[in-house]
Amino acid sequence: MDTMEKLTLLRQAKAKAAQGGGAEKQNKSGGLTARERIQALLDGGSFVELGALVSARNGYTPADGVVTGYGTVDGRLVYVYSQDPTVMGGAIGEMNVDKVCAVFAMAAKMGAPIVGFLDSCGARIGEGVAAQAAAGKLFAAAAAVSGLVPNISLVLGNCAGGAALAAEMSDFVIINEKTGRIFVNGPSVIQASTGKKAAVDGKGSFAVSGMAHFAAESDELCVETARLLLSYLPSNNLADPAVLDCADDLNRTSAELEDLDGEYDVRTVIAEAVDDKAFFEVQSAYAKSAVAGFARVNGATVGVAANQPSVDGGVITGQAAEKLARFVRFCDCFNIPVVTFTDVDGFAIAASEEEWGLARKGAKLLYAFAEATVPKVNIIVGKACGSSYSAMNSKELGADLVYAWPQAEIAPLSSKTGVQLLYEDKLHEGKSREELEKAYKETDASPLMAAAAGVIDDVIEPSETRPRLAAALEMLASKRVCAVARKHDNMPL
Repeated sequence: MDTMEKLTLLRQAKAKAAQGGGAEKQNKSGGLTARERIQALLDGGSFVELGALVSARNGYTPADGVVTGYGTVDGRLVYVYSQDPTVMGGAIGEMNVDKVCAVFAMAAKMGAPIVGFLDSCGARIGEGVAAQAAAGKLFAAAAAVSGLVPNISLVLGNCAGGAALAAEMSDFVIINEKTGRIFVNGPSVIQASTGKKAAVDGKGSFAVSGMAHFAAESDELCVETARLLLSYLPSNNLADPAVLDCADDLNRTSAELEDLDGEYDVRTVIAEAVDDKAFFEVQSAYAKSAVAGFARVNGATVGVAANQPSVDGGVITGQAAEKLARFVRFCDCFNIPVVTFTDVDGFAIAASEEEWGLARKGAKLLYAFAEATVPKVNIIVGKACGSSYSAMNSKELGADLVYAWPQAEIAPLSSKTGVQLLYEDKLHEGKSREELEKAYKETDASPLMAAAAGVIDDVIEPSETRPRLAAALEMLASKRVCAVARKHDNMPL
């Protein structure tokens, strides 16, 4: 066989592998094929496939059901893998997982993000213990890159069993809310085991369980979300996020912030403080009494964590605490400063919250802020009461700078509770509760009193929030913290 014949055979083998199980199977559902998903994410012509000729040991499986390789997004190196549902349902097995693990290992060595497209029915039962071992390798690989490089999962079809667990080990999950489903045990398994029908869908994963951080209505929109997310993130834990040119005036003031009162939307405050009023919210449909997401100040990425007064008064629920804690820890992993907008007068008051471990979940949030070493700035917009304030990046918990608006209330108790406990005798004497609460706010809970005690750094005018925040972050840009030597901490999970 001469060279030309060998080249012909090679081209035929690669063409056969590229067909997968047949693009028509995937296109019938209206989704993109495994390779089309990768091509939609990466810069045109940048994709380099690895392991295209890999197949299962016990029979031919094109690329063994997963397309892997690397390319660029906005000129930056990114490693990718895309499960192919047309080949054995995208099920994970020995060779399939070896390909994915190789991508994870290369991404860690090169310091580049990982983006995975998940569309799998679970493990290949026919491979027996080999498939079981493969799942374990996949979990270990995901754990090994955690905190080293960003790991993003796009769930565009079924994401079952081990694939679901692997997805939840990544940093962010983006789901196609029409076709994506995340489950360890699928509806058929649940019905067979319990006799009860169970519905599993993308919207449930996004809004109810919080398993997905972003949702979109098509594969293409999910890919757009992934590209936008990558633009805010650094390539690895030793790099800083890219700094973009900032055309928005750093000294821009906002008269709109002077009039906020009652159950306002905290996203209005965030928008007025950040570049171009652009805020990329994370888990927007989950734990709505808390808000988290990315923005830029002077062109540099910041993570924003806030209470949402328009939802249940912004109280910290167990879900809200976990949502913010996870987000803060991610920012700390990847050198992203954290800015908090605080307006909270307590943790959620409900028997169900206590039964599901509100104290433990609240401790996660306290712990996340306490252990974070990135620059931390807190702006107290409204209430900052008791231990719920501590949980929102208080100075005592390690915030580098804490500013308060003049209308802020900073005290161990809210005005309503404080008056009830401290001035019960005066209430019995017939003194007006309204007048007593007003006096409490102006004395016991006054931000001026907190500034005098050194609990906060300054009281600022609301309109000057953006320039003061920009100046604070510029000053903190060179922050360095020497960590105490220990194997690792023991966060209250």
